[in-house]
Amino acid sequence: MISSMTLVHSRLQSCSMLNGSSSFMKPNFKIHQRSRISAAAAAVVKEEEQHIIVDGFQKSSFNFKAYMAEKADSVNSALDESISVKNPPTIHEAMRYSLLAGGKRVRPILCIAACELVGGHESTAMRAACAVEMIHTMSLIHDDLPCMDNDDFRRGKPTNHNVYGEDAAVLAGDSLLAFAFEYVSSSTAGTLPARVLAAIGELAKSIGTEGLVAGQVVDIASTGGKDIGLDQLEFIHLHKTAALLEASVVLGAILGGGSETQVEKLRKFARCIGLLFQVVDDILDVTKSSEELGKTAGKDLVVDKITYPKLLGLDKSRMFAEELLAEAKQQLEEFKPQTAVAPLVALAEYIAYRQN
Repeated sequence: MISSMTLVHSRLQSCSMLNGSSSFMKPNFKIHQRSRISAAAAAVVKEEEQHIIVDGFQKSSFNFKAYMAEKADSVNSALDESISVKNPPTIHEAMRYSLLAGGKRVRPILCIAACELVGGHESTAMRAACAVEMIHTMSLIHDDLPCMDNDDFRRGKPTNHNVYGEDAAVLAGDSLLAFAFEYVSSSTAGTLPARVLAAIGELAKSIGTEGLVAGQVVDIASTGGKDIGLDQLEFIHLHKTAALLEASVVLGAILGGGSETQVEKLRKFARCIGLLFQVVDDILDVTKSSEELGKTAGKDLVVDKITYPKLLGLDKSRMFAEELLAEAKQQLEEFKPQTAVAPLVALAEYIAYRQN
């Protein structure tokens, strides 16, 4: 468990998504001196059956590979059915090209796992899970554009604008964003309309000026050797990366019938793993090849973007990742049964120890 007021703990208390305010207080950033991640810990998320251990829980056996494969298959099938090629064909082909290009489907699976944790069913969360993935795909299409990060590869394939042209890529992203809200609002069943409405509000907030857009704007303004600190870097990634991961979990919890207390616990959990995702992404960008990542490696260094390894160094970045993982697990301690908690624990560890 993380001692005193850690970065995440202080940010969770001050963040707008927890108290309704749109402003952010400056964080009390502190890296605690913890032991480095051991080789055994780094290998905890394997492609074989593994033991998931959470502070405060007993040991439980959970087949992470089988769980991810099953849920990813369900999500991929639903995504394939969600958008068909119709008139005009080019835009629908462009939408499907990026939406069905693969990927780990972490966000939709988080949505489903959170729904099931609070007693809901996969079918109730599936439309929201697909909507989250549509919005995530939109963000990738737009992020790769020449006017943004100007990337040539995504998920091991040419980026959307390199296949369909920059104009079609912009419109494909716009169409995915619009359709995501149509899809979740018109097709979600098995829960109260008020919960669907609340979920839509959460989703909208996560991508606007209190979420993804805010993070992207500050990220662009901070690129190119500008002198920024850890608080600004955290602001970028709590918005640009963590906000949509948070929405994924919160949507699932709301639609699954979670209580206010349960939703807020899962919100905090998601905030931690959202920031963790970016810290790990920054580490992988400087330690892995383009072939291993399926996207251009070392791009942040080329454009002189501020990252956690650049500000903290690799060792302290890894220690920070370990703290975020521990804080995330702490939020799950009161949930039962362990079989329902195990997927979220495994997903948090997967995010922490992934290799691409």
